[in-house]
Amino acid sequence: MLSYASKRVVIGILTLLAASIIVFAVLEVVPGDPARLMLGINATEDAVRALQDQMGFNRPLILRYFSWLGDLLTGDFGKSYTYSVPVIDLIKERIAVSLPLALISLALSTIIAIPIGIFAASRRGSTADTTAMGIAQVGVAIPNFWFALLLVYIFAVMLRLLPAGGFAGWENGFWPSIKSLILPSVALALPQASILARVTRSSLLDVLGEDYIRTARAKGLSRRKVLYHHALRNALIPVLTILGMQFSFLLAGTIIVENVFYLPGLGRLVFQAITQRDLIVVEGVVMILVATVIAVNVLVDLSYAIVDPRLWSRK
Repeated sequence: MLSYASKRVVIGILTLLAASIIVFAVLEVVPGDPARLMLGINATEDAVRALQDQMGFNRPLILRYFSWLGDLLTGDFGKSYTYSVPVIDLIKERIAVSLPLALISLALSTIIAIPIGIFAASRRGSTADTTAMGIAQVGVAIPNFWFALLLVYIFAVMLRLLPAGGFAGWENGFWPSIKSLILPSVALALPQASILARVTRSSLLDVLGEDYIRTARAKGLSRRKVLYHHALRNALIPVLTILGMQFSFLLAGTIIVENVFYLPGLGRLVFQAITQRDLIVVEGVVMILVATVIAVNVLVDLSYAIVDPRLWSRK
């Protein structure tokens, strides 16, 4: 198990290193002058040269990369040109919104989807199965921003139960902050739950067709015991894969929903940084998101070995 885990961690580190090269190349070696790109087309030559000197754009490319990488490893993500504050402070402020939003959405998606997937698989071909998968298909088809607006209209405008947007701030109390995240979490969870339910059903049906399941049934085991004790565990690997992908998406890909609800999360920060040409902020946020995605993938790989010990015993 230790050897399996070590290999996955080493692969994750090498992937992160490769990703840092790509991020640096895309954002700093794009055609044109990065300083002029950040300042805009109306910037004076003196202002451009000053920014080049300040941010080291005149240094050799390889030195700039290793200097940037070394700063990242020490927690120095640079200083935002737009906000004039350290980038790491901006990330800490925004991730306090995006991370709880992603976790709540993922929890809702899992709680809804897995029971529906099991329910549909255990009744394959029945009216209940068709209905459940039809609802899941609708959930996949509905855009989350449209569903978000519908939720705002029903629960904020009509019923006045939840805030329509904005974030109360954790300093103002736990419950007001959670209330601010309920509607966006539900809006994000619906399509993810629909996808996860379909994957759970499909994976479980594949396992239920295996020989060892037929053997377990032939031994007289109850349908419930066969389903939950033999089939479900072996069907979890595709489900875990989707869960890892969904968490990465929910953390990094919530720009539209964050804008609908005016949430100050990482998605809006990246969007604003791109529009303001603040490349330092974009680099820092992207690297944080990449590192998070890689860490989640490593954890998912390790969870595979927990679910199915045969994976690490032969690696």
